[in-house]
Amino acid sequence: MELGIVLPTMWRRDGRPVDIVAAARHAEELGFESVWVIDQLISGTGVPLLDSLISLAAVAAVTERVRLGLGVLVVPLRPVAWIAKQVASLQYLSGDRVLLGVGVGGDRHAASWNAVAASARDRGRLLDEALRLLPGLISGQPVRLFPDREEIVLSPGAAVPPIIVGGMSEAAIRRAAAYGDDWYVIAGPEDIPRYRKLVADRAAEYGRPAPSITSSVMVAIEGDPSLPGRDAIIGLLTDPDGMFGIPAELAAGAVQAGGPAAIADHLTSVAAAGADRAVVSIAAGDWFRQAELVAEAREHLG
Repeated sequence: MELGIVLPTMWRRDGRPVDIVAAARHAEELGFESVWVIDQLISGTGVPLLDSLISLAAVAAVTERVRLGLGVLVVPLRPVAWIAKQVASLQYLSGDRVLLGVGVGGDRHAASWNAVAASARDRGRLLDEALRLLPGLISGQPVRLFPDREEIVLSPGAAVPPIIVGGMSEAAIRRAAAYGDDWYVIAGPEDIPRYRKLVADRAAEYGRPAPSITSSVMVAIEGDPSLPGRDAIIGLLTDPDGMFGIPAELAAGAVQAGGPAAIADHLTSVAAAGADRAVVSIAAGDWFRQAELVAEAREHLG
């Protein structure tokens, strides 16, 4: 199982930003397969958040090997041609290291739709249309975006990156089966086998190979002096004006705690359940130290 880590492009209102360029270099030195950024225009009620594609462009300039994951790009907020242009440019600049995660965006971010005068009701349709168009646009093929207009070609074209569909809805499963190389799931190891079979069966109906599975894992690892206590971590996760906004009834099960050995046990279970990649996000503590502890846990994988 490959192991990725989410970069700290978002921070608490009362916190301080982390140097994501240094964080990406640290992740590459620690041997992570990929680094990931979340995407949103206005996160929740206005938590500080750097732009995803610009962040990855900065990361691409200071790294050589690590893959660059969008986890996931909220496609319906943007014109599809601009997405294709930016993704192709990032592929060109990074040496084809992009992992193109796509999704419709969560319900917590209503301000984003207001900011671009877009309808959240149309986001599923817009994502479906984008998934149909993006491969041709990114690769520099002639594509007709609108029935009454001429075909366009974006140049330079680039290799189409792996498309990773995010979301847990029935529509997301359909998209992953119909268009995805990978499906980004938020599920524990007890549920991954069922989801893996579900999307594989659906992909077979489309005559496509089964998508790989990327699983999200949130951690708070002991061995970091700055790590707050359990109650404080739950408070951070559930704060409606905070970075996560997780419902209170889900927060306790959302984060894996303990030392590196305990985290290794969980990651081993995720791999055994059928995940091809785990992407680790840091719930609290010092990002650099937590990344080191994740790397230590990787050494204990069974």
